[in-house]
Amino acid sequence: MTSLIDVIFLLLLFFMLSSTFSKFSEVELASGAGGGTPTDKPPLFLQLGAETLRLNATETTLSTLTNASPFQGLDPSAPHVLMVSMQEDVTAQRLTDLLVALRAVKGVEPTILGRQ
Repeated sequence: MTSLIDVIFLLLLFFMLSSTFSKFSEVELASGAGGGTPTDKPPLFLQLGAETLRLNATETTLSTLTNASPFQGLDPSAPHVLMVSMQEDVTAQRLTDLLVALRAVKGVEPTILGRQ
């Protein structure tokens, strides 16, 4: 007859080995209250919707965002301001997906515009 502690150990071992481990990523957010650094370059404007994405009024997608023409040739040492405006139906996951995609673009400093 098997003791109860052996059964518990086997169950614990089974669940530990059969569980999945997911990697969580972090998205850095900074407050825009400080005003940022003054620049003579005009800011880029991105409109984020639940199904739409427009960069400087040009329709794009998350997968092609990093190769968009406004992002080509930006200087990483002097960040370019990117104003992100969200529509009412944007979810937190959609915003996080956008911020993760923008991580690959060097020389862009996103600023999320709040709702009044």
